[in-house]
Amino acid sequence: MVTLQPDSPIPLVNQIVEGLRTLIADQSLKADAKLPSIRAFAASHGVSVFTVVEAYDRLVAQGWLTSRAHSGFFVKRRAGDTASAGEAAPADPRFDARWYLKQIFENRNLALKPGCGWLPHDWLFEEGVRRSLRHLAAEGDMLGDYGLPRGHMALRAVIAETLAEHQIAVTADNVLLTQGSSQALDLAARRLVKPGDSVLVDDPGYPNLMFMLRFLGARLIGVPRTATGYDLAALEALLAEYKPKAFFTQPRLQSPTNSVAPISQLYRVLQLAELHDVTLVENDIYADLDPQARPSLASLDQLKRVIYIGSFSKTISPNMRVGYLLAGPRLMDELTQLKMVSGLTSSDLTERVAYGALTEGRWRKHLKALRDRLSEAHGRVGQRLTTLGFELFHEPKAGLYLWARHPDISDSTELSQHGVGSGMLLGPGHLFLVEPRTTGWLRFNVAFSEDERIFRFLSDQIQRSGGGSTA
Repeated sequence: MVTLQPDSPIPLVNQIVEGLRTLIADQSLKADAKLPSIRAFAASHGVSVFTVVEAYDRLVAQGWLTSRAHSGFFVKRRAGDTASAGEAAPADPRFDARWYLKQIFENRNLALKPGCGWLPHDWLFEEGVRRSLRHLAAEGDMLGDYGLPRGHMALRAVIAETLAEHQIAVTADNVLLTQGSSQALDLAARRLVKPGDSVLVDDPGYPNLMFMLRFLGARLIGVPRTATGYDLAALEALLAEYKPKAFFTQPRLQSPTNSVAPISQLYRVLQLAELHDVTLVENDIYADLDPQARPSLASLDQLKRVIYIGSFSKTISPNMRVGYLLAGPRLMDELTQLKMVSGLTSSDLTERVAYGALTEGRWRKHLKALRDRLSEAHGRVGQRLTTLGFELFHEPKAGLYLWARHPDISDSTELSQHGVGSGMLLGPGHLFLVEPRTTGWLRFNVAFSEDERIFRFLSDQIQRSGGGSTA
């Protein structure tokens, strides 16, 4: 049922939990299916009954199994499971995508994480955070009152000054601090989108944003992403046909493709948005990872039709959860009110820590070192993947990701499920598609993709699928 690897650094309990969750998610184990008894599972897999008890208990607590008195453990029927016990339930790739996204944050113990969306611990600005914390502790005022509705004033002022260097003319009053970019996107979506509205998004694009918009009742329309930015002809046709309320997009170092839209395309996107009365929500969270000074939609538009979103979670620390949103005065008032309604203020403490890290004198040096390190990792990982026969979508030698596929791997979801069984978190392509379908594309985070075990795994999978390897 589940293949265990006793020599793996991943605990056996975790291997059992992940293996069974994979079988349930891909419906190899159907709703209401009975699992082997604890003793039978332990005997057949050569593990202790205590290990199986803990694994089953975790799966019950997480909602994957249910325990029936005097009967045993069964796969729990979940929302959307409509087939009878004797029928095969239809596969639901959106369910799988939600499940896989959950794994990213629940399975930090996996030894290998080439599909994740953050930086390794030792690439982050830990020293700057430590110095900032020491400074705050010395001041003796770390646990004060609630923060301001728009966030810590000094940090907002620093953000405004920094953005001025990138030709975005704002004051601190135009900056709304948020709990990471996710809250900023959520605020923009709740302000702009009503049930039934058509909304444009990058395709492929950001899974969590798609879930968020679908939850609000939006009809998602994918704008094809190319290696050189946007498919402008497709964008123009979609705007005319669907008359969307908004376009949520990531022009720079886009996830998952890492493509960059040139200035000529940005001008055309703004022209089309004006013509069709569409609000543009520019997610620019990777701007600090870009070694090149590039214009943004916000710098060309000056927030007339653009809501701009940034974050420090990628470069200082994901635990900081400090993001920000820029908008014109009227929208800013409404977005601030939405923030207060949903969660009062953001954390003044983390905002003050971020402010200290940004202003203690080593921030720019940290960013340069980080960009150089990512560029070098891009070169090495890209070379290894091409040696194995992968096609790379785009190679900017900057940012976090490579979007790649192999001619002998038609289903990256199946590959990713094998990866979880081997203690590896991959980024299967269907997660990022507006209409999930089988695809061979994978997202690789170059900062987590240099371990030799990753390439051995990929080489083995390619050979099993019938392809060769030159690795």
